[in-house]
Amino acid sequence: MDLTAIETLVSDLVVNFLPKVVGVLVLVVVAWIVAGWAGKRVTKSAEKRLDLTIARFMGSLTKYLILIMALLGCLNIFGFETTSFAAVIGAAGLAIGLAMQGTLSNFSAGLMLLIFRPFKVNDVVSTAGVTGKVMNLNLFTTEFDTPDNRRIIVPNGAIFGSTIENITFHETRRVDVAVGTDYPADISRTRDVLLNAVKNLEGVHAEPAPVAYLTELGGSSIDWSVRVWANTSDYWGVRENATQAIKNALDEAGIGIPYPQMDVHLDGGLSSNA
Repeated sequence: MDLTAIETLVSDLVVNFLPKVVGVLVLVVVAWIVAGWAGKRVTKSAEKRLDLTIARFMGSLTKYLILIMALLGCLNIFGFETTSFAAVIGAAGLAIGLAMQGTLSNFSAGLMLLIFRPFKVNDVVSTAGVTGKVMNLNLFTTEFDTPDNRRIIVPNGAIFGSTIENITFHETRRVDVAVGTDYPADISRTRDVLLNAVKNLEGVHAEPAPVAYLTELGGSSIDWSVRVWANTSDYWGVRENATQAIKNALDEAGIGIPYPQMDVHLDGGLSSNA
């Protein structure tokens, strides 16, 4: 190939190919910016009419649809007829489905979570080995913030396929405080002391009334469970205050909280060799 032919080839590449590359790069950048902007706008608009969970899901879906359309536009720029891809996509559908079964499973699980609504954004949920506040329900994953402020992203398939505990689903929640008392302590008096310790605490509901429940006669103590009801948002504060109040009340009443102990009985006398 002589120099003239090489110059002609390079010239053709620059004239025909380089503008397309530049066009694709511009399209990708613009599409990425527009997709992000459109997703946020859809989310904000939907939040005024719909639930926050659905609104964020719709914003995420809008973003991905715009990016997919941009990809098809890039193919058109290089001369590929997107309509001709229908047959190819249909023929490769099974292979793609097998290769992306995890991704498709997460997508379908996301739709099921959106339809059945076992939780919504800002609920505190325990599922798939994670406990935290739901921040986002996306197409393929759900984002959680844990109580110690860690962001954990869990595939939707793992969530939908496991037990889901919605901790903040109800407005009220029962607080249980376990405590053991000395065997010599009178049961009726101990019950009164435990109830008086918690019934007037801030945040404790009068109805249902507090209960001091005798759980069992343990190896070292008489075991109780003090149960009160509080608003779900006040759960941890009420639990701590109730635990402290019970300890103080038992101390004032002279009722001990025993350590685990064991009585050893020896048959016969002890002998020593002089």
